Amino acid sequence: MMDKPRVPHWEQILATALTQARACPFIWGQHDCAIWAFDLHRDLTGGADHAGLWRGRYSTPIGCGRVLRKLGWHSLEEGGRALLGAPLADPRLAQRGDLVLGGDPEAFGVVTGGKAAFVAPEGLVRLPLATCRLAWRT
Repeated sequence: MMDKPRVPHWEQILATALTQARACPFIWGQHDCAIWAFDLHRDLTGGADHAGLWRGRYSTPIGCGRVLRKLGWHSLEEGGRALLGAPLADPRLAQRGDLVLGGDPEAFGVVTGGKAAFVAPEGLVRLPLATCRLAWRT
C-alpha cells in the first residue's frame, strides 16, 4: 500500500491525540488500542476510516477476536498487513506518527519518538520502540 502524505500540522494532531488518550478511559470497541491507533492514522493522513470496520462491533476481548475473524484475520498482524500493506523492514526505522504492533498482549500503537504509545486498560502506556515487533509508515 502506498504511503499517504501527512496532513498539515500533523504534529499538533498527534500531540492532541496523546493528551486526549490520557484522559479517556479504555473501552473495548470504542476507545481501545486498534481504534485509537487507526483513528490517529486516519487523522494524520486524511485517509480511510479503517477502524470503521470494527468500531462499536464488540465490547470484550473475546468479541474483538470474533470481529477480527469475521473480517478474515486471525491476528492483529494479519489485519495490519491487510489494511496498511507490508511493514517496514525493521520497526526501529519507524518515525513519529507511524503505527506499530507491540506489547504483551500485542496491540497497535503509535510512535512518539524513541517510544510508542498504546491505549490500554491501565491508561496510555509507552514502550520502547525497540520492543515493537512490526511498524508501518504513515
